[in-house]
Amino acid sequence: MNQAALILIKPDGLKKSLTGNILTRLSETKLEIVAAKMVRVSKALAEDHYQHLKDKPFFGDIIKYLQGDLHDRKKVMALVYWGEGAISKCRQLAGATNPEEADPTSIRGSYGRITTSGVYENVIHVSSNESDAEREIKLWFNPDEIIVKLYPIKAIEEEKVKKNTWA
Repeated sequence: MNQAALILIKPDGLKKSLTGNILTRLSETKLEIVAAKMVRVSKALAEDHYQHLKDKPFFGDIIKYLQGDLHDRKKVMALVYWGEGAISKCRQLAGATNPEEADPTSIRGSYGRITTSGVYENVIHVSSNESDAEREIKLWFNPDEIIVKLYPIKAIEEEKVKKNTWA
């Protein structure tokens, strides 16, 4: 059965110019990229993404990390990988969340580190399970930004929506 996984190449991965290396490793999955974009991460988005960690003592640091405050890279690359076993395939390549426990050949084992304050700078996020993937994908992407229909959608009509366009 096809499933979707949210992948984030985090600010430390971007600062270290690892985007190509990470995408090359992920291509081993033979999955399809159905959405991709660069995102400036707001504090609200970071807090929503890591809501399950809000009671942890490192919550403030992990929010700063995802926002790029620790690396002078105020962006992440967000992707949706889609296909058979997407979550398990991507998580296997990513490795354990803790870079010191990750297989040295995994993405996190190769490129991650733990800061002196205890923040896991693990260069990549991969959804943990299907319910997390759905919640996360809906946080990071609008339905029109994804080239396959992952979840039910509804059409709404908005009046006086202000948006930027090319001059």
